[in-house]
Amino acid sequence: MQASVSSLFRFLSALLILIAAGAASAPAAAQNHIEADLVAEHAPVPGETLTVALRFRPETGWHGYWANPGDAGEGMRLDWSLPGGWRAGEPDYPVPHALELIGLINHVYEDPYAVLIPLRVPADGSASPGAPVVLDAQWLACSDTLCVPERARLRLRYPQDTPELRDQFDQYRAAIPPLIDRQARFGFMRDALRLAIPLPAAVDLADPHVFVRQKDVVDYGGEQRFTRNGDTLIVDIPRARPRGEPAGLEGILALDDDGNGIRFAAVPGAVPAGGAPVGPPAADTPLLLLIGGALLGGLLLNLMPCVFPILSLKALTLARAGESEGQARREALAYTAGVVLACLALGALLLVLRAGGEQVGWAFQLQEPLVVAGLLVLATLVTANLAGLYELPMLPIRTGGRGSAFATGLLAAVVATPCTGPFMAAALGAALLLPPLPALVLFAALGVGLALPFLALGFVPALRGWLPRPGPWMERFRRMMAIPMGLTALALAWLAWRAGGLHFAFAATALGVLPIVALIARHRGNRMVMAIAGVVALYFAGSLPFRVEQRAIAAQASLLDPQPWSPETLARARATGRPVFVWFTADWCLTCKVNESVAIEREATRDAFARAGVVSLRGDWTRRDPRITRFLESRGVAGVPLYLWYPAAGGEPEQLSQVLGPDTLVDLAKSQPVGPSSSD
Repeated sequence: MQASVSSLFRFLSALLILIAAGAASAPAAAQNHIEADLVAEHAPVPGETLTVALRFRPETGWHGYWANPGDAGEGMRLDWSLPGGWRAGEPDYPVPHALELIGLINHVYEDPYAVLIPLRVPADGSASPGAPVVLDAQWLACSDTLCVPERARLRLRYPQDTPELRDQFDQYRAAIPPLIDRQARFGFMRDALRLAIPLPAAVDLADPHVFVRQKDVVDYGGEQRFTRNGDTLIVDIPRARPRGEPAGLEGILALDDDGNGIRFAAVPGAVPAGGAPVGPPAADTPLLLLIGGALLGGLLLNLMPCVFPILSLKALTLARAGESEGQARREALAYTAGVVLACLALGALLLVLRAGGEQVGWAFQLQEPLVVAGLLVLATLVTANLAGLYELPMLPIRTGGRGSAFATGLLAAVVATPCTGPFMAAALGAALLLPPLPALVLFAALGVGLALPFLALGFVPALRGWLPRPGPWMERFRRMMAIPMGLTALALAWLAWRAGGLHFAFAATALGVLPIVALIARHRGNRMVMAIAGVVALYFAGSLPFRVEQRAIAAQASLLDPQPWSPETLARARATGRPVFVWFTADWCLTCKVNESVAIEREATRDAFARAGVVSLRGDWTRRDPRITRFLESRGVAGVPLYLWYPAAGGEPEQLSQVLGPDTLVDLAKSQPVGPSSSD
């Protein structure tokens, strides 16, 4: 992103130079789009500081820039001609606002504003109102489509000291954010700047935003996360490409959209962790409602396609539950404990990583190739166990009891939770914004919801009465269930190839197969084969971390021929005036793949999109991508899939359901006026 922004900025700078050269050679200067004048608060007094206001009045549709203009633009330049002994201080700016244009974030002023500048008058200097004070000011005036460098030679005016003038300067001063009387602290994580700003807890934060005065320190378009720890406001801002760490920072904290804010000066220091979140509406949702959403999401997860590969494990455990009431309850509790513990462990690890500055979301574990390899090995072993190739008490398939049910619960949660359902997505999105304890409560509620059907069967005898009696059929059923688990192992082998490359996938598959070979050889008394298989397995295990390919994952072919998602490509797509469809997916997300098969990768969808001129963008979250993580969080979700429809008329996007119907996208495209094809 930074490289693209820098390239665009260089292009704009070159364009501005050409415009300036043309303006310089023109026979007469055009009228400025931002008018400026320079006025003093009162007549100068020897030995005192005189406050002057550099006032700007932009035309409608035009804007000027703050000291740090953001991704593009230019701050003003001041060249003073002062009487002997006079000194000009640093300008004080009012609170700017962030303006997004073609994917770039600029810090601008669109309404009339005044920059206050102190002039120090010497004790023996001229105090005459006629003392020549002249300012050559240069600034950049921009509209949505054009930027023009402007300048003016301004002579300081000393108006009469009238009540109207005092009222004007009172308003100018009120617009300048006050400097807090204590130093803020900052520290850098790998991907983020962390700020601790002293701010009383009673100060209301309607819509906070931090403007850092130093350039190229933060990602101006990145999501800013705010938490409160007593009388300290903690801000996490994504970093720009590292160019060294400054010795100090200055900036403005905007409190709302009405121009209220404070200035701060920060020095390196410890920034506390944790605190109550400030920000998106999801964080304000009552906790009981979020818990209900997590429970319902976990319950619905039992119906999601990603759960089918482990239905064999659950079905076998449910069948054993008919043997006795006591055993059914024990296994139900053990299974629930396994599910809840796995959800809590994943949630806690997620929160710890995020507290350390990592940009990760739910199902982050499947973005790590080594975790995928571990699941592949486990699925391969479970498949062989179900098929009756060997028996091993450590696996939960062919053994009964609480240990078996507990292990089944652990595996069920780890494999099933990546497929976030509609209710669960909102709850998990809120969990990433909550303090640790409430967030862990939500993760536990998710586990309880996932385990709820089996828990009910364990404690409601009437429900267990619907289950068939144990018998010889169970052995045949076990072997039949080796098929879906084997398909899961094949899917994980494919995912290992996508995540780590061909050599990595081969080594991970060998790690799953070789222990089975060794166990079979041991059962048959062939110690030579067992030893060879064990040695080769150790070799692959030791070399596995070094086999991960660091290359980018090649995009899969699609009927829609989508562009890779990025903030820049999204901005360019929206600027075309066409409808835009954006979908976020991952190779490990079975729900995503089902939706793509049912609704996206269809000729009917392709033809409807072509007729409506729809631009398609795809964000691939198979591997960790901090920009996608931040964007998902900004939409209030913690994982994929996410589908957004931007209408041609502009405005906010429509966030589609996480379960798409066959005609969902076709109907959306047909609702748009017929436009140019995407190839035009």
